[in-house]
Amino acid sequence: MATQQEQRAFNSTSQPDWSGALPTLGDVYRARKLLASYLTPTPLIHAEQLSALLGVDVHVKCENLQPIGAFKVRGGLYLMSRLSDEQRRRGVVGASTGNHGQSIAYAARAFDSRATIFVPEAANPLKVASMERLGADVRYHGADFDSAFEAAAEFADEQDAHFIHSADEPDLIAGVATASLEIMEQAPDIDALFVPIGGGSGLCGACLVGKSLNPDLKVIGVQAEGAPVARESWSERTLKTSNSTDTFAEGLATRVAFRLPAAMLWDVVDDIMLVSDAEMRQSMLTLMETTHMVAEGAGAAALAGLYQRRDEFRGKKVAIMLSGGNVTLDGLQEAMNKERRW
Repeated sequence: MATQQEQRAFNSTSQPDWSGALPTLGDVYRARKLLASYLTPTPLIHAEQLSALLGVDVHVKCENLQPIGAFKVRGGLYLMSRLSDEQRRRGVVGASTGNHGQSIAYAARAFDSRATIFVPEAANPLKVASMERLGADVRYHGADFDSAFEAAAEFADEQDAHFIHSADEPDLIAGVATASLEIMEQAPDIDALFVPIGGGSGLCGACLVGKSLNPDLKVIGVQAEGAPVARESWSERTLKTSNSTDTFAEGLATRVAFRLPAAMLWDVVDDIMLVSDAEMRQSMLTLMETTHMVAEGAGAAALAGLYQRRDEFRGKKVAIMLSGGNVTLDGLQEAMNKERRW
């Protein structure tokens, strides 16, 4: 496990090199063994109505049914289990737009630690309320995730607490990768797997597991048009930083590309594509209508990506990661008020 100083140094250069350990498939199996005491596998549903709509054999991984409503709880629990008693005693700190923070809060409670989470000033109120309900000290700072990140890192140094990065954490990636492991075990013959990407932990897990078990599997990341830093970094082979983001999908709203995902993805992932906010909102509604599942914007991004590529995968067997369902009623209402496109 990389030290806090190393983690921050990794983000200060434009090179993708990662000097710490990379997570392995063996780490994912160890994570699953640990997580079996805390979580049950989520369903991979065969979405017949959605399949008929797209002309693709679609299977939906329902991570919205996790205790915090998102896949990240897997990573938080496994990472927390790997910390020393002393690290847990000092407490943990993180920055989040919501789901990573919920994951840390949930894991801190499970392992009798103390969590402090920095969130943007306009953070999703459902996610903030969940963090507080789980016992976290939630602090608002800045206009976006990256501003909150800087404040969290500074606070962790001041308090001698353990800082938990949202992506540059091998144990976190090993934990979230168990979702893709469940997909591959339930549907080993899938042709492609679509996964949302913000910081990149979920897509790293999909590539690690999917490509290890089936090298021919197509793994495709889906990012918001208004927050394209991961795609730009991948396509240009240099870590990119932008000045702002412009998307309602807070789970995808990152301005900075991270080193560990770059090291794991650049030569492995088949594509990282972009979708619009309108396409994600439509995908939220389509998931509700066809699978009766609630998705937040980031959680619906994989379907938006598959919809764009439906002709390419016509007749193929494809899994999409519904990564989270923490959407507010106002968010649902806004999606319903928009013009229908499908």
